[in-house]
Amino acid sequence: MMFLKAVPKSVYFCLLLPFLCVLVAGLQAVDGHTVDLDRVLQSTSANHWLGTDVLGRDILSRLAEGIGLSFSVALMVMSLCAVIGISVGMVAAWFGGWVDSLLMRFVDIVLSFPGILLAIALAAVLGPGVDKLVIALAAVGWVGFARLTRAQVMSLRHAQYVEAAVASGQYTFVIATKHLLPNIAPPLLIEASFGLAAVMIGEAGLSFLGIGIQPPDASLGTMIREGSQLMLVAPAQVFYPGLMLFLLVMAANIAGDALRDYLDVRSQR
Repeated sequence: MMFLKAVPKSVYFCLLLPFLCVLVAGLQAVDGHTVDLDRVLQSTSANHWLGTDVLGRDILSRLAEGIGLSFSVALMVMSLCAVIGISVGMVAAWFGGWVDSLLMRFVDIVLSFPGILLAIALAAVLGPGVDKLVIALAAVGWVGFARLTRAQVMSLRHAQYVEAAVASGQYTFVIATKHLLPNIAPPLLIEASFGLAAVMIGEAGLSFLGIGIQPPDASLGTMIREGSQLMLVAPAQVFYPGLMLFLLVMAANIAGDALRDYLDVRSQR
């Protein structure tokens, strides 16, 4: 609750329009997948508050679906990245030696490839689908958690409470989850908050290229791709999804900055 008070008002301002979009679309109860060729590229009306697209589908309903899909994909990817990265980082830092060298060299190999290019290649190989997209984005996003976890655990590896837990005969899993993880959670939360913004941009980019979310499912990247062909005729087709993507990413970045300042003891001093 204290953190919610420390969150800048700009975060709530950025989330206001996406929230209203989802709320109004739910109240409007119009199917965003219904094709109506008699209502192609209509302007705002009582039935379609933001107009219709090139197939006569309601833009507001598709925006709401795209916002929910973008946010849900980002949460799934960050959850998967956290589980993999934290596990790899803890194992490398705890056992050290050749285990640490082997795991960190693998992390270096993954980092040697540009993240977005590797995600594009994996998405193209795995094929379309939300689950495939989550795997492709998580495959390049876990390395940040691994390196951060390793650095944090190595700094706490010889702390007195950790050595006391080892001397008392506690299992390694118990030490990792009960003693280490709670103490390294703040920087991991900050990493996750900034990662949400990166994943939303990555999901929109892959969908824009046609290897992410596939029609008839609505994605902000897919809507931008479809509207880019009509920018001179109907610029709103690109403006609305682009604005929602901008606001979501901006809110995630500002929240990450606020979380970092809130958890940083030096800034509080």
